Amino acid sequence: MKYIDEFQDPALARRLLDDIRASVTRPWALMEVCGGQTHTIIRHGIDQLLPPEVELIHGPGCPVCVTPLEVIDKALEIASRPGVVFCSFGDMLRVPGTGRDLFHVRGAGGDVRVVYSPLDALRIARENPDREVVFFGIGFETTAPPIAMAVHQARRLGIGNFSLLVSHVRVPPAIEAVMQSPDCRVQAFLAAGHVCSVMGTAEYPALADRFGVPIVVTGFEPLDILEGVRRTVRQLERGEHTVDNAYPRAVRPEGNPAARAMLDDVFEVTDRAWRGIGVIPSSGWRLSERYRAFDAEHRFSVTGIDTREPAACRSGEVLQGKLKPHECEAFGTTCTPRTPLGATMVSSEGACAAYYLYRRLETAPPAAPFKEAPVG
Repeated sequence: MKYIDEFQDPALARRLLDDIRASVTRPWALMEVCGGQTHTIIRHGIDQLLPPEVELIHGPGCPVCVTPLEVIDKALEIASRPGVVFCSFGDMLRVPGTGRDLFHVRGAGGDVRVVYSPLDALRIARENPDREVVFFGIGFETTAPPIAMAVHQARRLGIGNFSLLVSHVRVPPAIEAVMQSPDCRVQAFLAAGHVCSVMGTAEYPALADRFGVPIVVTGFEPLDILEGVRRTVRQLERGEHTVDNAYPRAVRPEGNPAARAMLDDVFEVTDRAWRGIGVIPSSGWRLSERYRAFDAEHRFSVTGIDTREPAACRSGEVLQGKLKPHECEAFGTTCTPRTPLGATMVSSEGACAAYYLYRRLETAPPAAPFKEAPVG
């Protein structure tokens, strides 16, 4: 299968690993910022195949995981209201809010539906003009364009019973926040190829120069990851810090101009809270003034939200790369996919889910108490 089998070739993987071993002379810490890359790394044991000098740190690259608890609690409140059809990607249904999740709302009689595209939610709104249809718009730069298209279509067609609960986030400000953390160990980044396929690479050179870190745009198959690591290690060993596109089959420097134009029309940049991390300046999108009538937060005026994170959940440390999932005392015991404490255990891109699914269940000694560091 084109672009699948070729990028899982064991012989080529061995050659790349040999090249990495021959290049590395000192310890280096690399962060992958995409949850899809994290799952590839853990599924194929790439982190265990690399030489011990190369450490892969899992970053805040799971959009479901970083959706703030307050927004999830607002989603639960809206979805519970009579006359509302609440539509979401399937990942969000198991994400715990304060005391419940969207599955609980559906079990209690709420009309919660899984859709595969925001345009499916728009179709439901057209077919049910007497119902308020809300789509839960979460994700990075990859899911934002089709969601922007849905609300653009709603405005153009005059579909007034459609709205968005928006919690979109942007990758470059997250990289900046990671590097500004006082105990940051990250020395280079594997950038998310699908994000760059939309947005291009223009935002990354300034970050590479400012923090002196290589940023290598990387795909999602095993050989993509290994090639990204190889290029990153070579830069680190040479003392370089440039932006390198190791995913040219999908990424162009300018990205996707049509998708970017749609984003500019529908959204505007805003500060955004990230679950387990805090507020990162200019790290999110909200609906622009032209589309504010389709904002579910304004339409439903949800107030009085009292959010409470489980005290035992350390997913915020996992998202910041300060803790590996199996180093959390609750991992695999009180926190499992059936009884999750945090979103990182139930999202298909969550690091804790990857460690649980692929049986990285090693018991670790209790870690030192985590002290929240200011972000941004």
